[in-house]
Amino acid sequence: MSHQPIDIGIAENDRLEIAAGLSRFLADSYTLYLKTHYYHWNVTGPMFNTLHLMFETQYTELSLAVDLIAERIRALGVYAPGTYKEFAKLTVIPEDTSVPKAQDMIKNLVAGQEAVVRTARSLFPLIEKASDEASADLLTQRIQLHEKTAWMLRSLLE
Repeated sequence: MSHQPIDIGIAENDRLEIAAGLSRFLADSYTLYLKTHYYHWNVTGPMFNTLHLMFETQYTELSLAVDLIAERIRALGVYAPGTYKEFAKLTVIPEDTSVPKAQDMIKNLVAGQEAVVRTARSLFPLIEKASDEASADLLTQRIQLHEKTAWMLRSLLE
């Protein structure tokens, strides 16, 4: 944490609690990034080209998003988590133990996208109580993107 006092209109306890929540959100987002990248490398089957390109678009977007989330945590005066060990403790998204078939990759990514949305939504009561518009704006944008991505992935399963 910063040694300089931070006076941005959010009480210290609220700042720390919001940063802890955003750290969980970062862990979910980074774990989803890693899973999506893993699937991009290892997808096979008749949908290879479609999925390979789609997964690349998704992990590229996530790689930019994790930076924004980490920078928001830092703006709140807290160090952002950044190790696999920390992320594994904080995330709700399970790691793969093998390479799934393409259809299961899609199902797993839908579940991951939805998990990220649930984590984001869970932070809103505290963020609204603290009038933290910057965190609310970040989460609103992320929710919209993850819901759209989940819809697009679900559409491949019909």
